[in-house]
Amino acid sequence: MSSGIRFDGVSVAYGDTTVLDALTLTVETGEVMALLGPSGSGKTTALRTVAGFVRPSAGRVYIGDRDVTDLPPYKRGIGMVVQQYALFPHLRVDENVAFGLRARKHPKAEIPARVAEALEMTGMGAYARRHPRELSGGQQQRVAIARALAIRPDVLLLDEPLSALDAQLRSGMLAELARLHRELPDVSILYVTHDQVEALTLADRIAVMDRARLQDCGTPQELYRRPRTEFTASFVGNANLLPVRVGADGVDFAGTALKVPAGDAAPGAAATLCVRPHLVGLGDGPNALRGRIAEVQWRGATHRLYVDVGGHRVKADVRELRDTPPLGQEITLHFAPEDAVLLAAGVNDG
Repeated sequence: MSSGIRFDGVSVAYGDTTVLDALTLTVETGEVMALLGPSGSGKTTALRTVAGFVRPSAGRVYIGDRDVTDLPPYKRGIGMVVQQYALFPHLRVDENVAFGLRARKHPKAEIPARVAEALEMTGMGAYARRHPRELSGGQQQRVAIARALAIRPDVLLLDEPLSALDAQLRSGMLAELARLHRELPDVSILYVTHDQVEALTLADRIAVMDRARLQDCGTPQELYRRPRTEFTASFVGNANLLPVRVGADGVDFAGTALKVPAGDAAPGAAATLCVRPHLVGLGDGPNALRGRIAEVQWRGATHRLYVDVGGHRVKADVRELRDTPPLGQEITLHFAPEDAVLLAAGVNDG
């Protein structure tokens, strides 16, 4: 049976406030779909409609071929992991993992093997007899994931599962989640996050949410290299978003003619040019821009330069400089035409 997820025009409203607006989206069987967006964008509400904790005011939710809109959470065949682990402090690790199986009246004789399997899968087999207070934050989150996997769900819901961890633990858990995905190829995963690195690292596709609406959807590479909207460009990765005027053979930015791939904007129209900072180089080259250094930030292996070009700040991420240029120094930046994306001005919703 298919284990994908389908939102069919799903809306959620509280009084006069719409918190999810006509979401139509499909998560394929075995796919990791990240819902990425700022706080209040509707991403967690969307996940909670799949879990059964929020009732849509319009539309239907499907898991596989089943319409689950009217089903209680325990009948949906889902596993869920939340930000704060939600482990029972008085129960041992193995008892926490067994909780969902017991709640579903699973045969008692089979529970120990299922618990051991889930703990081994998450690397927590040696900690079965410990209590949550004896574990680190990362270990507690592994136990929460094991508990969700023990019921062998068709769908796994992850709601900001790494946001309470420090950077090093988060990196390790991302690798573990990627490994789990490879070991569970038929489980569909819906992953809610506001962290673009998590989404870019883990997801097969990313659905970008803002102001209760789906703004964009595509593979991480598509959204990063060829964003469709200004919001996507700014939220998925870092971007220079430069106001330009479209010409017959390129665009004009701050009085400088630039060669860029043609977009849908008509000659004379206002548009926005998107260029990623790491694709902006120092020195002469195609699409050269002259400006003065307004700020320099050291970032370890790189320096970020903020350069004032005609009253607009252009960001360039360059390899670490031996000699940091002084503020106010005039320099030249450049970028290749194929590294720029022309966005129609004001295109910010789906």
